[in-house]
Amino acid sequence: MMTARISAAVTFILLVTFSCTSAASTDQDHKSFLKCLSTKFHNYSSISNLIYTPSNSSYSSVLLFPIWNLRFTSDSTPKPRVIITPEHESQIPPIIYCAKKNGVEIRTRSGGHDFEALSSVSKVSFVIIDLVKLSQVTVDAAAKTAWVEGGATLGSLYYRIAEKSKTLAFPGGMCATVGVGGHISGGGSGTLFRKYGMAADHVIDARIVDVNGKILNRKSMGEDLFWAIRGGGGASFGVIVAWKLQLVDVPEIVTVFIIQRTMEQNLTRLIHRWQYVAPRLDKDITLMINAVVNSSQDGRYITLDASFFGVFVGRVDKLMALMQQNFPELGMVREDCTEMSWIQSALFMDGHPIDTPEALLSRVSRNKSYMKRRTDYVQRPIPRRVIAGLTRLYNEPVAKLNTLSFVPYGGIMAEIPASSIPYPHRAGNMYHVFYTAYWQESSSRNPARYMNWLTRAYNYMTPYVSKNPRGAYLNYRDLDLGVNNVKGETSVAQASIWGVRYFKNNFDRLVRVKTKVDRNNFFRNEHSIPPLRKK
Repeated sequence: MMTARISAAVTFILLVTFSCTSAASTDQDHKSFLKCLSTKFHNYSSISNLIYTPSNSSYSSVLLFPIWNLRFTSDSTPKPRVIITPEHESQIPPIIYCAKKNGVEIRTRSGGHDFEALSSVSKVSFVIIDLVKLSQVTVDAAAKTAWVEGGATLGSLYYRIAEKSKTLAFPGGMCATVGVGGHISGGGSGTLFRKYGMAADHVIDARIVDVNGKILNRKSMGEDLFWAIRGGGGASFGVIVAWKLQLVDVPEIVTVFIIQRTMEQNLTRLIHRWQYVAPRLDKDITLMINAVVNSSQDGRYITLDASFFGVFVGRVDKLMALMQQNFPELGMVREDCTEMSWIQSALFMDGHPIDTPEALLSRVSRNKSYMKRRTDYVQRPIPRRVIAGLTRLYNEPVAKLNTLSFVPYGGIMAEIPASSIPYPHRAGNMYHVFYTAYWQESSSRNPARYMNWLTRAYNYMTPYVSKNPRGAYLNYRDLDLGVNNVKGETSVAQASIWGVRYFKNNFDRLVRVKTKVDRNNFFRNEHSIPPLRKK
C-alpha cells in the first residue's frame, strides 16, 4: 500500500512538473510515457534525478552541451520532451518498454558528435537516452582487453589504457571527446588504422539492450547481431551499453610528424604525388593531409595551405629513411618529427600539450562549429589538373573557413575482407577524402550559400571518385545521400539509395539482421536499417 501511494505521488509530481510548458500540455504521448516510467520503476527515486524535461533548469545544458554541430542547436531545432541519463544498464529496459507502449521514438546518444545530430534530433515525438553516466572503462592489461561503457569518450579510453600500460593502445579516432559508442558502431578510423584496422575490427564482445528490453552479450545475441553492430550503426538494433575491446601492442616510443606546405611550395604537385605514395607506404605510417584556407584580412588574398601529418609506429630514424626513399619530394627533415609515447601522440593529435594527459578526460569540445561535411573514397589517382581545380574552389570567399582532408588506405585495411564487419571500404580504395564547409554564427540562419558551395565541390569530384556505388562513411553521416521516411514504412529499395553507399554489399545482410531482431522497426531514424516488409 505504501509503495502504491508513493508511486501515485511521484506520478502526480512528474505530470505537474512536465505540464509547466505549453508544448507539453498537449503532448499526451509524453505524459503517458512519464506515467509509465513512474510505475515501471518500483524505486522511482533511483531514476527521478536522471530525468530532464523542458521545465528543468538544467534541461538546455544537458541537451545542448554534447551537440558538436552547432547547426542543430537553434531554437527551431526539434527538441526532445524528455532526456534520461541512466546510471546503470538495468534502467534502460523500462525506458524502452514505456517508449514502445506510448509511441515515442528513442534517440540514443553517446558523445553527441553525430554530424547530422541524429542522436539528438528527431522530427517526431521522441526522448533521448543519453549514456553520459555510463562511462566506466576497465582495462585488463594482462589480457590486453578493456570493457568500455557506451557513454565513455575516446579520450577516457586512451587515458585508462595508458594508466595500465605504456605498450598497449587502441586504434580509434583523433578527437578525444567523441563517444566510444557511436565511433565503434560506425566503424571508427584513426592514426593507427593502416597498421591495425578499424576500431570496430577490435570488438570481441558487447552488451546491448534489445527491442524487448533484454540485455544481451555476444553469446546470447548471436553472431549475426554481433556482426551488425560493429560498423552497421548500433542505433538500428538497440541500445549498446558496453563494448569489450581487444587492445593492440605498440612500442614505448612512436614518432609524430607535421610538415607545412603552401601553394607557393608546389602544394598541388605534392598532393598529386601523395596519392601514389601514401597508400603504398609501410603500414606503420599513416600520412594524412589537412588543407585549410589562408586569407588576408581584407579577403583579397586567398590561398590553400596544408599540413602533411601523422604517426609512425616506430623511431624517427626509420621514419626518415622510409620517407626519403618513398617521398623525397615532401622534404621531411628531422625537425618535423618528435618521438613520444603513444598516449602523448593521442594528446598531440587532439591539439593538447603532450604533458597534460588529464586533458583526455574532459568532455568539453573545443571545436564546436556550424558545419557540413561530405566524403568520398578514391580508387584511382586523380589527375593533377583536377586537384588544381578543386583547390581553386577553395579560393572562393565563401570557402574561407573550409577544409580539405585526405586519409590514406592500404596497409592492413587492404587485407581485411570487406564482409568481415559491415564497414566495407577496404581493398581497392587508395584514400578517403572529405570536404568540410564551416560558417560563423552570424550566417547560421541562412547557410544555403555554404551548402551550395559544398554541393558544387562534391559534384565537381563525381567523375574521379568511387562509383556504383559512390562510397560514403557512416561516421561522417550525410543526409543529402537520401533518407528514410520520417513516418510510416521505408522500403528496403528506398533505404538502399543511401545504405549501399555506406555498406555496399553488406547492406542486404544488415537488412536481414534488422528483420530478425526488430521486425516492427522500433529503433529507427533517417539513416537506420529498415526491416523487410511483412508479407
